[in-house]
Amino acid sequence: MATTRRNGRERVLPHPDVRTISLQQMLEALVDPVRRRILGELDAAGQDLSCGTIDLPVSKSTATHHFHVLREAGLIRQYYVGTSRMNALRRDEVDEAFPGLLRAVLVTEPDRD
Repeated sequence: MATTRRNGRERVLPHPDVRTISLQQMLEALVDPVRRRILGELDAAGQDLSCGTIDLPVSKSTATHHFHVLREAGLIRQYYVGTSRMNALRRDEVDEAFPGLLRAVLVTEPDRD
């Protein structure tokens, strides 16, 4: 579990066990194009990214909401490095619980000209 210290106390971000997530909750998190964009950026980067490095067409507070939904659905793991909140795609765990789901969702869409 990810932790950081604030005022001498640890902050812990909750991360659900992916095996306890229903397919409906997973799909509800994946239906939003901004959340799919976040996952696509994490997948393409091949490494963990801070929230601020992912360029999103929404306000900071709305982006925070999207990251929260993804974390609650078990799709990402968040942790702190200093003051930066880092995001990691939970590919292995999601693939084990829902084989092929991320592969299907993260397929690059063809250009629509």
